[in-house]
Amino acid sequence: MRYYLGRLIVKLLFRLLARITVYGVEHIPEVPSFIAVSNHIGRLDAGLVYYLLDRRDIIMMVAEKYRQQWWSRLLVWIFDGIYIDRFNADLNALREVFRRLKKGGVMVVAPEGTRSKTVSLQEGKDGASFMAARSGLPIMPVGLIGTEDCVVVERLKHFKRLEITMWIGSPFVLPPLQPKNREEQLHRYTDEMMCHIAALLPLPYRGVYAEHPRLKEFLAEQGELKLAKPLIFG
Repeated sequence: MRYYLGRLIVKLLFRLLARITVYGVEHIPEVPSFIAVSNHIGRLDAGLVYYLLDRRDIIMMVAEKYRQQWWSRLLVWIFDGIYIDRFNADLNALREVFRRLKKGGVMVVAPEGTRSKTVSLQEGKDGASFMAARSGLPIMPVGLIGTEDCVVVERLKHFKRLEITMWIGSPFVLPPLQPKNREEQLHRYTDEMMCHIAALLPLPYRGVYAEHPRLKEFLAEQGELKLAKPLIFG
């Protein structure tokens, strides 16, 4: 009951405060379980997931540091989130994530691990690529703009609705990890994941991946952002 009430409140707030344009909804995997990865530029990013995905089994991981804040504890309780230690091997959290994935859940994660202060992509961490390679599930890349904390504050302060844009890319799968050179494999997989995200974003948001050879390959294959007919909310 608390989940549905929480999601209702989220939907009402976004409908009131934002106009959301989503490109690529046709790329959402038609399978029970998958992993969504995106850039992370503001506190509202997580809320978008509950606004757009009509599912009860979303797996949201929350940084351990937020245990100290009452509002975060409340949200984790409402949406059944999982606290995770971003800097150490949090085996208990990983076991719970894999358990929920096997039951058909959808994991949503920002490989950067924290909000980007510059709003452009930071170097991704290997945790997301480890879970993706270990599970073998499809990965849905997402790029978003318009939820930057500074932009949100400025627009709402002047009673302007937020203009949020999301791009959903084609799903892909990472090969299983091999016994040797796992660290090197994970780093390569993380770059692959981050370049998929970067290819969806406008140039100023690509950050440390702007000149990555893999991103250049993606852009050579598909060109810059191809905007099909969007789905507009609000």
